[in-house]
Formats: sequence, structure tokens, C-alpha cells
Amino acid sequence: MAVTGEQGPPRRGVAPEGGLLLFRVSGIPVLLAPSWWIGSLIIVVLYTPLVGRLLPGATTLTSWLLAAAFAVLLGLSVLAHELGHCLVALRLGIPVRRLRLFLLGGLSEVARTPRQPRQEGLVAAAGPVVSLLLGGFCGLLMFAVPAESAAWLLIAECAVANFAVGIFNLLPGLPLDGGRLVRAGVWAATGHREKGTRAAVVGGGIVAAGLVVWALWGLAAGSEDRWLRLGVCVVTAWFVILGARSELAAETRRGWPEGVRLSELVRPVLQLPAESPVSDALAASAGRGVVLVRADGVAAGLLDETAAAHLAGTSPHAPAEMAAEPIRADTVLLSSESGEEIAERVRETAAWQFLVVDDEGRPAGVLRREDLRAAMTRSRPPA
Repeated sequence: MAVTGEQGPPRRGVAPEGGLLLFRVSGIPVLLAPSWWIGSLIIVVLYTPLVGRLLPGATTLTSWLLAAAFAVLLGLSVLAHELGHCLVALRLGIPVRRLRLFLLGGLSEVARTPRQPRQEGLVAAAGPVVSLLLGGFCGLLMFAVPAESAAWLLIAECAVANFAVGIFNLLPGLPLDGGRLVRAGVWAATGHREKGTRAAVVGGGIVAAGLVVWALWGLAAGSEDRWLRLGVCVVTAWFVILGARSELAAETRRGWPEGVRLSELVRPVLQLPAESPVSDALAASAGRGVVLVRADGVAAGLLDETAAAHLAGTSPHAPAEMAAEPIRADTVLLSSESGEEIAERVRETAAWQFLVVDDEGRPAGVLRREDLRAAMTRSRPPA
């Protein structure tokens, strides 16, 4: 029911984690988490007694089968909802790591967060739009089958499931899509994503409290669906609270340390021949980043101090290039980029050091992930 950018880039050569791989859509693995079975079992147990009231004359077996069908339809509705998020994200050039179905919900994990409020809003709105369209289609289909039949109830269940997923996700609080729309709106109005996140986190708290109040009201009023309502609302409120806290923590990690300039964090850069003895390169690297350059002037990479220390222990005269970390396009930062852009790039890229260059492509320094993390920890206000 939500989109998250908290996950880092997929690790190469590692199978998707988080559940049973069902299939792939446009290269995106669709996973079924173990908790989905728990959520479905809860729905079946709580929904079965309602089937007898909704469908007079239904046998016990029929009631259980229709309740199980409702759990499956709810899962398919969530899947369609999340696919809406994924396809729009891919269309906007935002890579998606995986889609995961879990306890009463789903999650589309993007490899990077949207760069603009417009992208945030479009990706967030895609899921509810898909759900509401499917709900409307099923609502119309109900008129094509005999009323109060098993087929009619299944179609009605599908309509209710999609409307429920669509409308619920439009509630204005993170991690729901409505919360992301709130964040996009505040972000666009103020120019600060963090302000949008904090506003949407407050909305998430209000949504969670509202769910608990609605569940308690159902118990007090003795409504027929009170136990189903209680179970769903408590679990969902818990999901919303945890998701909102996770979003706030991620936003804190995402930002650039206040009052700190990039020049204060980058280490001086030293260029050495790639054939230099690794022991000499390691000694020269103290407090600095080392760019190893081949005889033809092409950079062989940045010296990896850990690999260099290991190599120097066994072969101190080996070429330093053997302990070089390749310089890739995603590990090169422009000194003219904003702090927020640099922090986002570092967070998304699986590397521990980055070459900083000026606008003419000349090395200006090396930024290490540990230095940025330490600066962000120092500038983080106390909770």
C-alpha cells in the first residue's frame, strides 16, 4: 500500500530477499512475504461469519471458501495497486528494486527517491487510481450477474476490496499514498522535502488514532463486523505508525548536514602512477584520497585502503593498481551539485568513497561515506 525509497540499490549477484518469488514484471521481482499468509488467515477467520449474513442459505464450506476468495482478491487488489506505482515509477525513470506483498498490504521499494514533487505525486497517485478504476469496473459487473448469488458476492468482494485499498491509501498520512501526496504538496509549496515529510508523518499519527477510535466505536456499538474491524484496524494502525517513523528516520538520513560545506568534508586528492608499489601508495594515502593513473593518463581507480593494506602485507611491491576501486559514473560527484543531491547520490550508490570533480572534470577531492555519516550524526538534533 506504499512506496518507499529507503532500500538501497540491489546487491549484485544476490537473490531477492523478503519472501517467495512469484514472478517478475518488467524485471521487478514480485515477492510474497510469509506474513501475507498470517494476514489472509485472519481475514478468513473473521470474515467467514459475515458470509452467512450476506448470503443466506450458504453452507459452512461455502462460507469458508468465499472468505478465502475474499482474502485472495484482496491480495490481488493490493498487487494491482502496487503495480500501478511501479509502472509509473519506471516511466519516470525511477528504478524499482522489488514489489512485496505482506500482512494486509504491499510495498514497492524504489532504488532512489523522486527528485521532484511532481514525480512524488504521480507515483503516489498511480496506485489509488488503479484501485478505484478496478473497483468501479467490478461495481458495474455486479449488474451482469444474479443478485445475492455466490458469483455476485465474489464480484462484490472484489469491488469492496479495491475501493477499500484505493480509499484507505488516500488518507493523508505516511506511509500511505495520501501521505505522499501531502508531502509532494508541501514540498512543492515550500521547496523543502523534509517539511513535507514531517507534515505527512503527523498525518500518519492522526490516521492511526482514527483507526483505533473507529474500531473501539464498532465494539461499543455492537456492529456485526466489530471483530473483523478491530483486527484489521489494530494491525493497520501498527503498520502506519511504524511506517511513519521509518519515513521520518529516512528523511533525517537523506538530508545534508546543516551548516556544513562539501569542501569541509572532502579529503585532499593525490594522483599517483598506477604502477607505484602498493606499500608506498598506502603510506601516501593517510588522510587523503589517492587516484591511481596509468601511463596513458587514464585513471585506474581510487585506492582501496583495506585492499591495499591486505596486499601490502603479502606483496608490498605489487602495483597499487591491483588494490584500486574502479571509478564509475555513479561514484563521481560534481562539486557544484547541491548538498541534498550529493547526499542522495551517496545514499543510493554501493560505494564507500566518491571522487569529487569540478565543472571541468578535474579532481577536487574524495568524499568518503563514513565522513558524511559522521557529519550528519553531529548535526542531527536530539530526539
